[in-house]
Amino acid sequence: MKILLFGKNGQVGWELQRALAPLGDLIALDRRGERGLSGDLSNLDALAAMVRAVAPDVIVNAAAYTAVDRAEAEAGVAATINGAAPGVLAREAAARGAWLVHYSSDYVFDGSGDRPRDESSACSPLSVYGRTKLDGELAVVNGGAKHLIFRTSWIYAARGDNFARTMLRLAQERERLRVVADQVGAPTGAELIADVTAHALRMALRDPRLGGLYHLAAGGDTSWHGYAKHVIEWARERGRPIRVAPDAIEPIASSDYPAAARRPLNSRLDTERLRHRFDLVLPDWRDGVNRMLAETLGPPVET
Repeated sequence: MKILLFGKNGQVGWELQRALAPLGDLIALDRRGERGLSGDLSNLDALAAMVRAVAPDVIVNAAAYTAVDRAEAEAGVAATINGAAPGVLAREAAARGAWLVHYSSDYVFDGSGDRPRDESSACSPLSVYGRTKLDGELAVVNGGAKHLIFRTSWIYAARGDNFARTMLRLAQERERLRVVADQVGAPTGAELIADVTAHALRMALRDPRLGGLYHLAAGGDTSWHGYAKHVIEWARERGRPIRVAPDAIEPIASSDYPAAARRPLNSRLDTERLRHRFDLVLPDWRDGVNRMLAETLGPPVET
């Protein structure tokens, strides 16, 4: 089986290289490409021609335009990469009977209320990024390919920059922090997303009826403020040099931290459908965050 992966150097794409490798011959691309192949999703004609040349059995699209605020000013670029390119991949997959795995976002919802959204909940994006991700979902469905679409949220990874590392750096530099407390979701590790993808894809290849749209996020939920407090206290308990006091991490509203793009306040995703159909247990968000912190920071500091 030949698997074509886009976005290999992103947080999810990096972990997918590990998780998908046992399933078949993996060709992993980024925008620069390799082996004479380009993973640039902004050139739609070249993208279609490249997929036809590779002739994969499975396409996994972990590439996306993810600059949420910049997308407000670069709507055309975001629309091409997030909205149109998945449709090209779906049509090419359908033409050869291949599977397409695609990733979407909690940003397709308006974030109202406080209940988790399931796959049948009405979508109403607040931002250009959210609208283009929803367009990409619809393009995949309308493209006619066998597909798995995973909506996820608050992605982090041990590799590269992430919210946890930023909070730890600031906690070492400052005596007070102000962190948004009215946006709620589940920090979800790229490692978990990749492992669930490989498991679900393996099952779907055997039973195509399992194809469709799924919500994929870690268990439980927290605010960005709660996330920051957890990370900082984890580091403090292990002897890391933390300057900010526990009571000096101030909760603030989203309106106190203005940004070009509006964020959904409620990013809770109902994962029951995924867990039931693929017989999965999704661990609490703290488990993955703690593992990531242990990997990136190393063992406790002896005092």
